[in-house]
Amino acid sequence: TWQDADGETLLEIGYLLRRDQWRRGYATEAALACKAYAFTLPGITEVSSMIRDTNLASRRVAERLGMQPRKRFIKHYYGIDMPHIVYSVQNHSRG
Repeated sequence: TWQDADGETLLEIGYLLRRDQWRRGYATEAALACKAYAFTLPGITEVSSMIRDTNLASRRVAERLGMQPRKRFIKHYYGIDMPHIVYSVQNHSRG
């Protein structure tokens, strides 16, 4: 979980793969499993991913999970301003 700038606590799906493992579907497979599991937990009706705006591959993974862009923010990392997008999806069957 992480807390955004508005003070909202979000349950986040994230992943980090070695470059030689990219483009094999592992991120999508793992993220789908995490999403499915999260929605079995009591009280969880939404999951999110915080993605750097230039990371098109991760944005496509989020879209495969049914996530939509929700908001944008700037993350300050090692003295650099990095634009990010919060993607999220809700489990409407448990809303």
